[in-house]
Amino acid sequence: MVTRYAHSPKDIEHYSTEDLRNEFLMEKIFNPGDILLTYTYNDRMIFGGVTPTTEPLEIKLDKQLGVDYFLQRRELGFINIGGSGSVTIDGQKDDIVAHDGYYIGKGTKSVQFASDDPEKPAKFYVVSTPAHKTYPNKKLPFANALKKPIGDQEHLNKRVIYKYIDASQMDTCQLQMGYTVLEPGSSWNTMPAHTHARRMETYLYCEFGTPDTRVVHFLGEPTASKHIFLEPDQAVVNPSWSIHCGVGTTSYSFIWAMCGENQTYDDMDQVPMHELR
Repeated sequence: MVTRYAHSPKDIEHYSTEDLRNEFLMEKIFNPGDILLTYTYNDRMIFGGVTPTTEPLEIKLDKQLGVDYFLQRRELGFINIGGSGSVTIDGQKDDIVAHDGYYIGKGTKSVQFASDDPEKPAKFYVVSTPAHKTYPNKKLPFANALKKPIGDQEHLNKRVIYKYIDASQMDTCQLQMGYTVLEPGSSWNTMPAHTHARRMETYLYCEFGTPDTRVVHFLGEPTASKHIFLEPDQAVVNPSWSIHCGVGTTSYSFIWAMCGENQTYDDMDQVPMHELR
């Protein structure tokens, strides 16, 4: 697990491209047979990839978090964007197919991830946040995800938002998580831009339309924006004071995860277009 620190808007005013990428971009998320995690000081979120092949994998963090086991004081969510697999939670096994998700509550002692086929491994994108209360574990099949079509072709942002871990349909301490799919011919994931000061967010960009597709993620204050180019299966940390919008050279998908003191999905501060710089 690597650590990324929190920043004020003033911190990044003079960042070079390399500085910006080092501080906000996670270039490698999935590595076969391995677990790659990042701990961000922004609301103390942990996120990353679990990619089991021939053997099950389990996240084991204790001394790093000052606990006896990983989820002693945390909750966890994941969405699988790879092949079929399974998760075994405190001895209870569930099959997981592509785009299925799961919420796992505080106090769960063992979470083991496995793939059905090592040649086509599952790719579990996991997100964990601090928790103060135990809520029930819940499998979140893609077929049951709360579906919200949004945008239009005129603005190149026609997309479907699939809400998995969302306060409107289940209880969590602070974690929210979902999956957004852009329609062919659309490229913007959010515009007009907005911020939400009461929670931060991470984005995993994935499932690009072509091998050469690239996504440009915009961050920073509205009047002092920065940008990062992303390849498939890379993620960015977005502080709560920052805009977070992106545009791709073709369509793509992304997994968003939020945490903070407010779980209201629509709690955001819109940025007028003429204020963007």
